[in-house]
Amino acid sequence: MNSKLNVPLAVPWITNSDIKSIIACLKNPHLTDGPQLRKFESKIAEYTGCKYAIAVSNATSALYLSLLSMGIKKGDEVIIPDMTFIATANAVLATGAKPIIADIDETLNISIEDVVKKINSKTKAIIPVHLAGYPCKMQEIMKISKKYNLIIIEDCAQALGTFYKNKHVGSFGKTGCFSFYPTKNITTIEGGAIITNSQKIAKKIASLRNHGITKTLIQREKANRPWEYDITHFGYNFRLDEIRSTLGISQLDRFSDIVKRRIKAALYYNKELAKIKGIEIIPYENKKNHAYHLYIIRIKKSYGLSRDKLHEKLFNCGIKTTVHYKPLHTFSMFKKEYNQKEFENTNEAFKECLSLPLFPTITKKQQDYVLLNLKKFQN
Repeated sequence: MNSKLNVPLAVPWITNSDIKSIIACLKNPHLTDGPQLRKFESKIAEYTGCKYAIAVSNATSALYLSLLSMGIKKGDEVIIPDMTFIATANAVLATGAKPIIADIDETLNISIEDVVKKINSKTKAIIPVHLAGYPCKMQEIMKISKKYNLIIIEDCAQALGTFYKNKHVGSFGKTGCFSFYPTKNITTIEGGAIITNSQKIAKKIASLRNHGITKTLIQREKANRPWEYDITHFGYNFRLDEIRSTLGISQLDRFSDIVKRRIKAALYYNKELAKIKGIEIIPYENKKNHAYHLYIIRIKKSYGLSRDKLHEKLFNCGIKTTVHYKPLHTFSMFKKEYNQKEFENTNEAFKECLSLPLFPTITKKQQDYVLLNLKKFQN
């Protein structure tokens, strides 16, 4: 155990089955907007318990199309959490609306109390982000939605496999938006999806992702006059091709195993880290709801090292860690609009939080090496 190991932060799990399915797909005549896309969408809808799923190029476009489909525009305000990837804010900005940043709670998800404080006459929507794969307090958020007549769009980029009160996240709001980036719980390399129970929203988004065209490629090719279609509104090319859809299908076929592996590794961390003074495990109310896309700990003063110094020492040992995320209010494009002191919880979390290596194929040897070094640097 004294020899140096290289432990990456995250590794996509691509199997021979994944590779074989992609090679088979390349032999088919349809390489985009075809049957594999439809099958992938059907499997996502079935797994999440929603009526409709629309696969798109990435989660950013999923958020953007969701906002557009519900009429969010310039002059509107959308409340988002401080601790999230910039894509959440960028999707709002792309519509012309203004993202309003709210503080976080003890689980690192959006603070219900601060959301209420930020609501005004311009507020049209809330985007709760299920950070790391742990669900936001959706019951309370939906009560706020009803009371103030606000649209809820769930950012589920990190939360495939996450449930709240026996319902998959993304099925509470008008839409739920997922990412299949290489580090996510399943990957299509780049890619995303939107789930919804509204046929109207599903049809609008399906058209928006494909230049506003009213017919799919297969429908046009089967028609006697393939050029006979309509365009009722502007749109984009945010399609997901057949290759990536095929990879998604293959990954979903073993998704239960992926989640089990992540949870097993996370629970092992939980058990061993509880023995190390100064390392705090995020106080999740119900760990069974967690899909563990990320494993985040907090480095307290009693540990004896700052978060940054610990990161550097682990890096020098071959262990990759990072921080999820730098708070939005600290970026140049936002900092002038906010009083830094109004984000007390986020500021404190940012000083302490560190994401440890976690991926489906992580070995006990790799985890033990991480734990050994965490113990070694403890005061």
